[in-house]
Amino acid sequence: MLASFAVAALCAGLVASSPLRVRSPYVVKESHFLPSKWERVGPAPADHVVNLQIGLKQSQFDELERHLHEVSDPDHGRYGQHLSVSEVNDLTKPSDDTWDLVHDWLLGNGIHPSRLQYNPAKDWISVSLPINAVESLLDTKYSVFGHEDGDYLVRTPEWSLPQHLHKHIDVVQPTNSFFRPQKLGRMLKTVEEISEKQWHPLPSPSPPKYTPGGDAVSVCNTSAVTPLCLRTLYGTVDYVPQVPGKNKVGLTDYLAESNNRSDTALFLEQYRPEAVSAAKDFKVVVIADGNDEQTQETPEELAAGKDLEGNLDVETIIGIGWPTPLIAYTTGGSPPFTPDLTTPSNTNEPYLEWVNYVLGQDDLPQSISTSYADSEQTVPYSYAKSVCGSFAKLGARGISLFFGSGDNGVGRSGDCLTNDGKNTSTFLALFPTSCPYITSVGATKFIPEVVATDARNGFVSGGGFSRYFPRPSYQDHIVPRYVESLGDQFKGLYNKEGRGYPDLAAQGYHYVTVWNGTIVSLDGTSASTPTIAAIISLVNDALIADGKPPLGFLNPWLYKRGYRAFTDVTSGSASGCNSTGFPAQEGWDAVTGFGTPYFPKILDILDVEPKKGHHGS
Repeated sequence: MLASFAVAALCAGLVASSPLRVRSPYVVKESHFLPSKWERVGPAPADHVVNLQIGLKQSQFDELERHLHEVSDPDHGRYGQHLSVSEVNDLTKPSDDTWDLVHDWLLGNGIHPSRLQYNPAKDWISVSLPINAVESLLDTKYSVFGHEDGDYLVRTPEWSLPQHLHKHIDVVQPTNSFFRPQKLGRMLKTVEEISEKQWHPLPSPSPPKYTPGGDAVSVCNTSAVTPLCLRTLYGTVDYVPQVPGKNKVGLTDYLAESNNRSDTALFLEQYRPEAVSAAKDFKVVVIADGNDEQTQETPEELAAGKDLEGNLDVETIIGIGWPTPLIAYTTGGSPPFTPDLTTPSNTNEPYLEWVNYVLGQDDLPQSISTSYADSEQTVPYSYAKSVCGSFAKLGARGISLFFGSGDNGVGRSGDCLTNDGKNTSTFLALFPTSCPYITSVGATKFIPEVVATDARNGFVSGGGFSRYFPRPSYQDHIVPRYVESLGDQFKGLYNKEGRGYPDLAAQGYHYVTVWNGTIVSLDGTSASTPTIAAIISLVNDALIADGKPPLGFLNPWLYKRGYRAFTDVTSGSASGCNSTGFPAQEGWDAVTGFGTPYFPKILDILDVEPKKGHHGS
């Protein structure tokens, strides 16, 4: 009898201690200060539906990071042996305990597994829920917050989890993220100042002539930068892609931007006529209700400069990289929210939507450009860390990701304050360009090249040091020398131990762009970034044609060997925050990185012998 009772008691104890029976009180998981220029408008409508994204603790991210560095290090025996989709998923899937505990919590809150959706590694769970259900699940209260520019978001500054889930769930969004991804391209004059009389009509097609052996100075007008100028300056003009199709290039669109095919055709007729067919041939992938609108812009859209960014990206990449196939990813997310809206709207985070989609695809472009960013301190750390970790997954698979370093130097004067309630003076780092698993791109102008600035629109190429991400090991032998050279000049304004950016640069000033059937001139790291993506895509073409793998995550190679193929930029600075900002100087610096690329030297360092030819003007 006693034995039976003991066995029964033991079994009861085991059941009670089973992970699926664990219960614990709610404790705050993450708080984030309300950024400046936002204020609470009122309570969130209880029936407003959000697509909740739950990021689970990955079981072996440290192991994934090890693989990433080994396959990206040119001195390692595994260099170029990129991981497959299944290998990446196996390294990042959550543990069984995490899986069981989280699903038990969701079921206990009335959320049946049949309502859940998962990314391929199953480390992200998404479920559409009304606000009142999310508030119960996260023990919080959502509100409508308004920005001084007129946008609205439904968010909460603080959210909680049962204590036993804190080590199993890394992030839940949308919760306390108030960032507003910004397009990085700037016009010489704001769109509001441009009248139809000031627009430049397209001339009849009369493309500049290519002269074999011609130099960039004779080809380039640095007040009107064209594909021929860029191809000549960076040494790709004589290169004919050998494996288009096996090699591809990509770009990303957010904030309802699209890539207008008719404008692209007009641009190519003028500046790369042999590539005109690409205007209708490039592929568009629509993610989470992204925009692929090809109709005439409305007066309101024209006033807002809609598709300036999208057109700049597509015209630059095709103008340099043709006939390499282009894929444009257009992703919805983070739209303005109208407080009296009665139907569901998408308030998702765009980077997360995009990266979770592409991680589920087997066939991706080997080089992808992104021209959007926001102040790092407005992005919750958990979100930044999780999204940056997802970029590491793409790097491990052999994908090169390029992000613009920003267009406000070290920060726009008047905004250079911490977001921790103390309002301390600071230089403003940007995300996602501060992520250590991507390649950050600054901007230059003129020949010889200097840091890109434009007093007419306030553009200054950005640079700095992350406060979220520590300096990665590939920077350890380079970046400290730069920091030491600064002395106490900017003491307390930046994180001396943070990931420094950008890594490299390219022209980003006065790009000729066709928009709304007219020529406009654009500045920005949103011009230099697609330029770099297109050039590295041509490098990948040469590598693949030579039987070698693509470059993949560029930085370990760049900081160890590749920098020798880049032209150092030593004049100018990332001015801002009422200061001169970080200066360009010999070697790596926090405004142009290692400088600008020269394609033949890159191939030489990679021991690739290109087949030369010539495609058009």
